[in-house]
Amino acid sequence: MSLIITGKNTIIEAIKAGRKIYEIYVLEKTNEEIIAFATKNNIKYKELNKKAIKELLPSNNQGVGALVNDYEYKDLDKIIAKEGNKLVVILDSLEDPHNLGAILRSADAFDVDAVIIPKNRSVQLNQTVAKVSTGAIEYVNVVQVTNLTQTIKKLKKEGFWVVGTDAEGTQTIHEIDPNMNIALVIGSEGKGIGRLVKDNCDFVVKIPMTGHVNSLNASVSAALVIYDIYNRRG
Repeated sequence: MSLIITGKNTIIEAIKAGRKIYEIYVLEKTNEEIIAFATKNNIKYKELNKKAIKELLPSNNQGVGALVNDYEYKDLDKIIAKEGNKLVVILDSLEDPHNLGAILRSADAFDVDAVIIPKNRSVQLNQTVAKVSTGAIEYVNVVQVTNLTQTIKKLKKEGFWVVGTDAEGTQTIHEIDPNMNIALVIGSEGKGIGRLVKDNCDFVVKIPMTGHVNSLNASVSAALVIYDIYNRRG
């Protein structure tokens, strides 16, 4: 299957990563860098007028789009088999593609081995996620699973410690030893982590805050906790 992605950085990173690109669409007299990349990599492109671009591409496209091979999900067993202390991020029913795209950026920046999402009741990899990730989607292993609870149990059998995030957590993230295999669970927008998933967590931690509004959205929470683990691992 294929889909159209938009945005200059998203498309450049797709080219760099070797994604199959069938054709690039560029607003005429713009995006010379994209055209140069396309020419260098023998990728077909079309220069279109504003009306054609508006009809063909989603909004907020920066005047450029590409028809590419669809994103594929990775094999969890291959992630588990990697050597060293691993960090995987489990997203419990996250629905906002902007949050997922932002989390992929953090995952790429701070050495996350995989992001795990459920097949149902969750945002999947799509054009919006790709654009918000500004290309990080090309480099982060995203695993799709049928049942989060069973996946967590499997990870625990493979030596992972499961760390849930919740404002009512009894410990802070700083109290968790970063030098172990960690499966970090981030809850959905508004609802947090589901009961069954939380019941299977080894730790439930909070982010220490001092502000008047002690509430962060899913992608910001994920970025802070991921960075804390990355930083303390040295």
